[in-house]
Amino acid sequence: MDKSLEKALDIYSVLATGKSVSLKDKETTELYNAYYADSEVYDITNSLLKRLGLKLYEHDSAIFATAGNGNKVFGYTNDDLKKRLGLRLNKELYLVYFIIYEVLLEFYQTSDTYQIKDYIRIDELIEAVTNELKPLGDDITTLISNQNDSNSFKDVAVLWDSLPPMISEDKDRNKASRGSRMGYVKLTVNLLAGEGIVTTVDDRLYPTDRFHAIAENYFEDSGSMIYEQLSGGNDNAEH
Repeated sequence: MDKSLEKALDIYSVLATGKSVSLKDKETTELYNAYYADSEVYDITNSLLKRLGLKLYEHDSAIFATAGNGNKVFGYTNDDLKKRLGLRLNKELYLVYFIIYEVLLEFYQTSDTYQIKDYIRIDELIEAVTNELKPLGDDITTLISNQNDSNSFKDVAVLWDSLPPMISEDKDRNKASRGSRMGYVKLTVNLLAGEGIVTTVDDRLYPTDRFHAIAENYFEDSGSMIYEQLSGGNDNAEH
């Protein structure tokens, strides 16, 4: 096998598992150097990822791959995520998407800078989601009476408004569920942690390098999926 192709396949095999190829990692330093030092390795790797519908991002001397929009092999469909999270309705999943979007907004100070907080607290995230959805929750009584499994910001606002802050003050702070606002946030945080997007310590969320890579590249290139999803757009999610 051609050495450049072999190196490109080695890089792909690491990225496809959700890991990074990093200059700082002894196990992948050689691959990182090969990617940038050998033009054939660079071209073959990017061509392979493009054909498979994967996007490659870089942050802090490391490269990451994530599924491109509509990727049915490496990405998640809405139904896939609902099964994984134990959700039944689209509006429940779109609430999770909205919480993910708020995680991004909470970390970044403004849209035109990459200054980022060291961490955010779960209580801060719950408050932020409440504040963002509150203006959309007007005429709640009317909306609830006409409620179905439609996909809109108002449906998400109604769902969030109907949830208690917690089911149990202490017991459920660490429990992911559909029964409370805390539960939904924990459900979302567990998803992000499982995908290597954040790490959690007690009630704090810390961004990973993978988070930086996706946030500073994907959202700048493609915009936020939450608006597409709640506008009835693509039926597939990325990870």
